[in-house]
Formats: sequence, C-alpha cells, structure tokens
Amino acid sequence: MRDTNLVLGGKEFSSRLIVGTGKYASMEVMKQAHEASGAQIITVALRRVSLPSGESLLDHLDTTRYTLLPNTAGCYTADEAIRTAYLAREAGLGEMVKLEVIGDSRTLFPDVLGLLEATKTLAREGFIVMPYTNDDPVTAKKLEDAGAACVMPLGAPIGSGLGIRNPYNIKIIIETVTVPVIVDAGVGTASDATIAMELGCDGVLMNTAIAGAQDPVEMARAMNLAVEAGRLAYRAGRIGKKLYATASSPLEGVPEWTS
Repeated sequence: MRDTNLVLGGKEFSSRLIVGTGKYASMEVMKQAHEASGAQIITVALRRVSLPSGESLLDHLDTTRYTLLPNTAGCYTADEAIRTAYLAREAGLGEMVKLEVIGDSRTLFPDVLGLLEATKTLAREGFIVMPYTNDDPVTAKKLEDAGAACVMPLGAPIGSGLGIRNPYNIKIIIETVTVPVIVDAGVGTASDATIAMELGCDGVLMNTAIAGAQDPVEMARAMNLAVEAGRLAYRAGRIGKKLYATASSPLEGVPEWTS
C-alpha cells in the first residue's frame, strides 16, 4: 500500500508535518526539534524575523534543507496581509505563503471576508496561498474557488492545545474540497495530530504544542510518529463502530465438546 506525497504548489513533500519557529527557549532547541520532527516545511512569521539579539531568525534555518513558509501572522486586514506577502517574495522567500487575516485579538479567529479577499488577490498574483481559516465547510469551498492551494482549518484556537474540537466539520471539509486539507492550530499532544490524520487530513501544522512542551525535542519526535501513524491508520481503514460486542474468535465451525 504505497502512499503518495503531499503536493503543494506543484512541489512534493514526504513529511505531512509542518512546524513553526516561535516560542522556543533557544535557537539550538528549535533546531533540534526541527530535526526530530522530520518536517520539510517550516513556518516563519515575517513580523518576528528580527531577534532581540539583533540577529535574523533566518540565520538559524537551513534553507537548503527546509522549505520556508512565510506567514502573515499579526495582520488584521486583507491589505496588510497582501503587503506582507509581497515583502516576503521580494525578500527571496518565494511565493508560498501561509495567509492569516485575524479578525479578533482575543480568540485569533480569522476574518473570513478579509481572508477571501486576500486569497483572491494573492492567487491572481501567482502566490501559492495556504489560508488559515475556521472549521466551516462553506468558507473552505469559497477559499478553494478563490484559488487557495490548500485550506487550513483550525482544530481549536491558536495555542490553546484543546485538540480537534469539531472533527465532524473537519470531515465535511475534507469531503467538500479537492485541495489538500491541513489542520492548523489547537493541537496539544500527539493524539490530536493522529486524530486529524485519521479523519483524512493531508497534514498538520503546529508550533506551540512542540515549542511549549516540557521537552520540545521529544515532543517533536512524538508528533512525527503521530502524523505517520494517523496517516497509516486512515489508509488502512478502521473497523466500523458497533453498539454491542462482536466476538473476536467466532464460534462457527468449531466442534462441540462432548462429555
């Protein structure tokens, strides 16, 4: 049962785990966690590229090994997000962009109207747009129609660690769109990543769940295994759920004992 790779913007990736660069205790821990995760795509918040030390975050990332995914975190309007994406392209970070247009500073839920507007504009300008969105199948379909290369519904609010709060909506999104579906935000531990993949998602993106763990490197390794396990389980096909027991050792054909 040979699997296919994740395809985004015409480029193939064997890893279905995407990781971030924020909240790590040190650059060394971040690099070790990236290694343990097996990820091939790493997100970079463009507004946080400059470090307090005066260095650039990009100095600590091996761009020959990882595909950088600039994101528009912190943008609250479509225009702001579009400008940030242009800046990323001009800085040589390519045309793949994780698009965030935030609608509320407390929940960090997306502004759907702004997200759709920015997706249309950037897709028209040749960007590979990967929009962070809510878990609404209607919005997901509109984003696909607007030119999104994938849709990235939240599992739960960013950084909350609550896991997949509405697996039914995620499943409907998977059935509604033809582009890849990547769960973004809310993952707290390895089982959350596995659940997302078992639903049929094409990938999982996370940052806080790894960077905020007591041992980020070990958690990164766990997430790597969890994504692989969930993908394998999805492709293998789980048994149906039943209300009552079914004997694992059927009695049909077994001779009766006589005294």
